[in-house]
Amino acid sequence: MAKKILIIEDEVSLQNSIKDFLLMENFEVVVASDGETGANLVKSEKPDLVLLDVILPKKDGFGVLEDIKADEETKKIPVILLTNLESAEDVDKAFSFGVTAYLVKANYRLEEIVAKIKDILKM
Repeated sequence: MAKKILIIEDEVSLQNSIKDFLLMENFEVVVASDGETGANLVKSEKPDLVLLDVILPKKDGFGVLEDIKADEETKKIPVILLTNLESAEDVDKAFSFGVTAYLVKANYRLEEIVAKIKDILKM
C-alpha cells in the first residue's frame, strides 16, 4: 500500500515539484497551503509522514508541529521540517518539539528529500 505524505507548504511551485516527485515514487500525496488546514489534515488524513514548512499563513510550522505532537493520535507521525530558516535557535526549537528531521530548502535537491522520506519510513 502506498505511503501517504502530507505536504504543508505555501509556495505553490515548490509544493507542486515535491508532490510530482513523490507521485512518481508511488506515494499518495495530500497538500495544504497554510498551517491551519495542514493541522486539520494531519488529524483527518493520518499521513505516514508530514513535510512541513515553518513560515506559513494562518499558523506557522512550529504551531502545527506542536498540535501534531500534543495529540495522542498523531504524535508518532514523523515530521520533516523543510524550511529556509537556518538559525541554531530554530533548529533547537524544532527538535524540542519532536521533529524527526530538519532540512534547509536551499541545501537539498528533491531526490535527497525523497531519499530522506524513504529512510525515515524504512522503505
